[in-house]
Amino acid sequence: MPKTAQDIMKMIRGQGIQMVDFKMVDINGQFRHVTIPAQHFSEETMANGIGFDASNYGYAVVEKSDMVFIPDPDTAVVDPFCDVPTLSMTGNAMIIGYPENRPLDQYPRNIVLAAEGYMRDTGVADTMLILPEFEFYLFDSASWQVTPSAIGMEVDAEQAHWNSAVNGKGVVVPRQANYHVAKPFDRTYECRSEMCMHMEEAGIPIKYHHPEVGAAGQFEIEPKLGQMSKMADATMMIKYIIHNTALKYGKCATLMPKPVYGEAGSGMHVHMLLMKDGQPVFSDDNGYSHLSETAHFFMGGLLKHINSLCAITNPSTNSFKRLVPGFEAPVTVGYATSNRSAVIRIPAYAKTPNLRRFEIRNPDATCNPYFCYAALLMAGLDGITNRIDPHANGWGPYDCNLYTLPDEEKAKLQHLPTSLEAALDALEEDHDYLTAGGVFPEGLLANLVAAKRKECSQLSAIPHPAEFERYFNL
Repeated sequence: MPKTAQDIMKMIRGQGIQMVDFKMVDINGQFRHVTIPAQHFSEETMANGIGFDASNYGYAVVEKSDMVFIPDPDTAVVDPFCDVPTLSMTGNAMIIGYPENRPLDQYPRNIVLAAEGYMRDTGVADTMLILPEFEFYLFDSASWQVTPSAIGMEVDAEQAHWNSAVNGKGVVVPRQANYHVAKPFDRTYECRSEMCMHMEEAGIPIKYHHPEVGAAGQFEIEPKLGQMSKMADATMMIKYIIHNTALKYGKCATLMPKPVYGEAGSGMHVHMLLMKDGQPVFSDDNGYSHLSETAHFFMGGLLKHINSLCAITNPSTNSFKRLVPGFEAPVTVGYATSNRSAVIRIPAYAKTPNLRRFEIRNPDATCNPYFCYAALLMAGLDGITNRIDPHANGWGPYDCNLYTLPDEEKAKLQHLPTSLEAALDALEEDHDYLTAGGVFPEGLLANLVAAKRKECSQLSAIPHPAEFERYFNL
């Protein structure tokens, strides 16, 4: 049963809460917050919300930037990282109007809710379940400098292979050999276990955590399947917990896609399936890999729009340093069973009808999760509406290692964009599937493209340390 303002006030009294923190999401998918003393929280707070300037969040022009944040009581959790007892809530942004406020259509949480509404209107399904995998690095230190006289970065992890000569205890992991290593090589086990306990306490069921391939301290936490809009909220909280727990243990966490040269990058693979009236839409015992025709059309929509999707699912220049051959990251537009080299992988272990699904492997955690999940759903629904058959379009199934194909065969394949600029070009040309039903406003997409083009331009103007290695003495 949904919580009410009375329930929140009961939590405040029962748990000795002294502050109530409202966490909002900016256009880049980062938390911002404002806090009030708990004694001032009331039913009026829930009804009237908290005013804020949306222009500082990237959403609206200054002339129309006064918005109001309406907290969602169902998201209330005690924040474990505050010394002062604090109750945390997220919610939705509204445009101030008379006689009633209306949803800010650019606000990420409103977009993911609009996408779910559009899905229900199509009649295809009433629920989308997703499972994002969170890969990240835990470093003992990370520093960087970008000045006219010094440009560089440095990271370190105690167990990293480059410390074999200085560690003194012999507890180092060979390059690219960190997958599922046990203690004593797994130096951050307690840290990650505490992360998972905080996630469970926040109402996010966790499947498992484990070391990933990257020997410089790469790990993964995987939650269980959840409803798309709730998982978008959970994604924000999972990232919040990862960063703050790492700091508690004297570590620093990053979910950036490629923080270490020569080691595996970190993705955010997204598993997905549709349900209608409690029944699986994607299951068919007679289909390829036991997936239904509808599931294949959904995959077809994702593959048709994959280039433009990358502008939303991989919105950083660093994203495309991960999407290269040789590190189990996808580079080929296609689908297959148990094949990590294709952008869509069907897990063979998902055998029961209610769990039959596929994962899209290109997204990473630099994305705004609300935009990412909504865009994936909209692309898939477009595939169902237009009956886009991935096999008929030559996108698979590729039941082979695509990295090791002969060059003449590789030349026949379609590949993911190799830069953020190329993905932005694709989004400008192909976004009608996102604006269907008014889910993604045209103005928001234009704003995103303009902001990311500016970002690309700024980064391209900065000399790179590797350029000195190649060109300094020419």
